[in-house]
Amino acid sequence: MKLKTPIIIINFKAYKESTAKKALILAQKIESAAKKHKANVAIAVQPTDLLLISSHVKIPVLAQHLDIQGQGAATGKVTIEAVKAAGAVGTLINHSEYHVPSSHVGEVVRLCKKHKMTSVVCAPNSAQAAKLAGYKPDFIAVEPPELIGGSVSVTTANPKIISDTVSKVYKTARLNILCGAGVNTTQDVQTSLQLGTKGVLLASGVVKSKDPFKEMEELIKGLKS
Repeated sequence: MKLKTPIIIINFKAYKESTAKKALILAQKIESAAKKHKANVAIAVQPTDLLLISSHVKIPVLAQHLDIQGQGAATGKVTIEAVKAAGAVGTLINHSEYHVPSSHVGEVVRLCKKHKMTSVVCAPNSAQAAKLAGYKPDFIAVEPPELIGGSVSVTTANPKIISDTVSKVYKTARLNILCGAGVNTTQDVQTSLQLGTKGVLLASGVVKSKDPFKEMEELIKGLKS
């Protein structure tokens, strides 16, 4: 399944607010906002919640990580066959909280292509984004680690990293580029798109919001402007 753009992807991480039943409630609020405003929205959830959530919402659900081992004697590994069977349409790869070697990135992207799933590769800077673009994932998401989870958006603190990523990645392949880290306002999304991205990837701005539905509405306004 290919994700439509422009898009907002919400990473549930492993917060208490986005685990098990709370994850389902959050997913349903996000879906309600997406449906109301006819916006492209996807979510990335913990492997233990994939089946529960994908069974109750129609917005695209991604895994947060994949291992390269296939089915069989691979205790503790997250296989692509398992997450696909649980309803995932794709996966995040190399998030700043789960770095993997570049060879791992390449193998997971290959597996995603084989299984017709969407690959969203994360990178901490434009140089790494350009390097990983060589594997031809569906999306490259640039997220400066120092801004992740904070209140200052990358679009304000370091807009150049976004424009540089667009420029450098496009020299390798015409991929969909996202940005993330501190994104939490309508203006953040608008600025991201103006700098050449196809959307944003964020987590705490929505997951830890007192009103996730309202927060999603504010972010979606940025897609529509």
